[in-house]
Amino acid sequence: MLKTMFRKSIVVLSFCLLAAACEQSPPAATVNNQSNAMTEKRDAPAASRVKQDSFGATADGREAKIYTLTNAKGGEARITDYGATLVSLKIPDRGGRSDDVVLGMDSIDGYTNAAYQKANPYFGAIAGRYANRIAKAKFSLGGTEYKLAANNGANNLHGGRVGFDKVFWTGREVAAAGGAAIEFTYLSRDGEEGFPGNLTAKVVYTLTDDNELKIDYAATTDKETVVNLTHHSYFNLAGAGSGDILNHRLRLFADRFTPIDAESIPTGELKPVADTPFDFREMKPIGADIGAADGQLKNGKGYDHNFVVNGEAGVMRPAAVVTEDASGRVMEVSTTEPGIQLYTGNFLDGSLKGKNGASYALRNGFCLETQHFPDSPNRPDFPSTVLKPGETYRSSTVYKFSTAPPRQ
Repeated sequence: MLKTMFRKSIVVLSFCLLAAACEQSPPAATVNNQSNAMTEKRDAPAASRVKQDSFGATADGREAKIYTLTNAKGGEARITDYGATLVSLKIPDRGGRSDDVVLGMDSIDGYTNAAYQKANPYFGAIAGRYANRIAKAKFSLGGTEYKLAANNGANNLHGGRVGFDKVFWTGREVAAAGGAAIEFTYLSRDGEEGFPGNLTAKVVYTLTDDNELKIDYAATTDKETVVNLTHHSYFNLAGAGSGDILNHRLRLFADRFTPIDAESIPTGELKPVADTPFDFREMKPIGADIGAADGQLKNGKGYDHNFVVNGEAGVMRPAAVVTEDASGRVMEVSTTEPGIQLYTGNFLDGSLKGKNGASYALRNGFCLETQHFPDSPNRPDFPSTVLKPGETYRSSTVYKFSTAPPRQ
């Protein structure tokens, strides 16, 4: 009996230490292929806080599923198996009222109809097999040149014409300490969209009782390939459909960024942000310098740039903090990735009708996409995105939500 009680005490102490560690959550992080950031998860618990429903059917009759995750603080995340897409995320404001803080659509038809496919905003989706851009839609690996779809001018964007955002993933509830979790799995076949190797990708979304949305990624391959996965939510902490995000205040834990050319391809330089509109080392409104006469802002039509997250890639660390004064909501981003892409909804034009009939106009949302750098397969001086058989790609990002009192 004493041995049994001792073992139980050790288990309880271990969970207490884990919970205490989770409470210390500055923004940030980056992971390489050898990182051990993803926590193994067991089968679903008996007392579930995950609900599965239908999200409608596609034109060819396939039913989409949507999973609702809830926590003890009134938070709610809804994720569909189409694109492993975060459809909505409800977070309380300083007065306790919950609002949806991500842009999205009401049903599967909203993500698959012609208007959405033409605009292609990637609302809330997992982007892959290679998130962001690959120049000239090609790269060489092991002496072989691989040609990809040119779906963004002459370049490849977010995996091609049918990237990970436009496929069905297999979802299942899994156990997670202090929250509710869904795991999505997808097998990307050798040659899909031009990429080599059969790549098995897994993404786990966890909504914790501390109002954290944790996203853990893993991938394995049977042939040398490249991989770069990210999450593409457009956030508006005042509430989706409430207007632009220019008054949101942003801090980035990044001393450098990767300048781009007129086609949004990195030039290869890691440029200091000091004395540029890209200096978010101290909190400032997103819109403070967005209209500046700056060549980089012209190239991106606003902010659409990768920032180099300070600290060691592969280690969870702060990447960003965003606040919205009226609601009091605060979002901290932590990641294991080497970079984070700030995108300010520069191509939203009001043509898409989102949830509850809302029109998403210019700069009605912002993205903070944790990632490896764009065009890394063609930039040997950038952190490598090569994944070999026998290795496991792992990456983790946490979006932690809280509230702050009114700013004086």
